[in-house]
Amino acid sequence: MLRGVSESIRARRVAVITGASRGIGAAIARRLAADHELVLVARDLARCQAFAESLVAQGASVRACHGADLADPHATAALAQALGAHSPTVLISNAGVAPSANLTKTTDAMWQETIAVNLTAPMVLARALVPGMLAEGFGRIIHVASTAALKGYRYTTAYAASKGGLVAFTRALAAELAGRGVTVNAVCPGFTDTDIVAASLRRIETATGRSAEEARKSLEGFSPMGRLVTPDEVAALVAQLCGDDAASIHGQAIAIDGGETTL
Repeated sequence: MLRGVSESIRARRVAVITGASRGIGAAIARRLAADHELVLVARDLARCQAFAESLVAQGASVRACHGADLADPHATAALAQALGAHSPTVLISNAGVAPSANLTKTTDAMWQETIAVNLTAPMVLARALVPGMLAEGFGRIIHVASTAALKGYRYTTAYAASKGGLVAFTRALAAELAGRGVTVNAVCPGFTDTDIVAASLRRIETATGRSAEEARKSLEGFSPMGRLVTPDEVAALVAQLCGDDAASIHGQAIAIDGGETTL
């Protein structure tokens, strides 16, 4: 167990963050560390633990790290049971996979893994943790979705279906929990400067023969702002939704995309 030493930490809310060791998840963890105890989840446990140690060195309180492959339903179920012991009132379902293929090259295995990680795992974790939130009279569930849930992109049928389903799940669960102290929202980032987008850029280079700079500009061009979203920008929005002042923000799918889906 990794903890800071301040007594005041004991009164902090406990936040679970999946996909916490890098990218958007790591940015969210750093942002929430100021006023939450953290439970970090990642596929690579060693990397998660190293990241947790770095947070603790900066004064954060990390209750635990859990390693789990959310593509494996048994691992997801075991994780859900383990997380209940921490009595979290904040759940950030951020872990995700983003395969790219046209429909005829979208295999059953690719589809099933994408749905398992991006849609089924958030449902399983919410199902396990909502009862504790309701008993506490407070909860925040935030799903990191994507602009792919709001519009179509080529070669993303599995990914877009999973994130679209996540937004629909968000809205249905929000309706179910309305007025009971637990809010449920989704944030929908556009192309964000993360390892996942870096992998997409490498695929673009390989498939098209474009240079790294040209590939990056092709993704930056989706945003009217002409740049990628930063993980810290997504984390700032998530942190706002976690607060008491966001009690009336409920059932929303909030795009953070430089205006891509509206302009």
